[in-house]
Amino acid sequence: MTSNAATRNTGYGSTLTQKGALLFGVVFLIVGIAGFIPGLTMDMGTMSVAGHGSMAMLLGLFQVSVLHNIVHLLFGVVGLLAARTAGGARSYLLIGGIVYAVLFVYGLFTAGMAGGANFVPLNVADNALHAVLAVAMIVLGVLLPRAGRANR
Repeated sequence: MTSNAATRNTGYGSTLTQKGALLFGVVFLIVGIAGFIPGLTMDMGTMSVAGHGSMAMLLGLFQVSVLHNIVHLLFGVVGLLAARTAGGARSYLLIGGIVYAVLFVYGLFTAGMAGGANFVPLNVADNALHAVLAVAMIVLGVLLPRAGRANR
């Protein structure tokens, strides 16, 4: 017979929610690394530390800078750490989704703009991806814990 406390302390990545956070963490790490690899990122010579002046394009679509890539790497590490517990994974998905929703709204006003407000280089493709990430992370943060409970 197991207690609720025992079932809450699941192994690394063992619940659906933890697997979701793990998947997002790995993808963000890959994207962060890819942003520094010539060939995967075009116009590497124009990459700046931050700001709208960086014309480096990940996969020829997504405008990136050193700061942008580092944020992806950090978001990936947080996802891997959050996947250790179901609660941490759920928080990562929900809070991460909210962060990407805010970044989407920010991008609506700054994408392609010159000036200090666009300190993270964003273009229309980045903005569309941020909207998709926001919805996906929030939906998974809400639905995966429920699906996990239904499977018990």
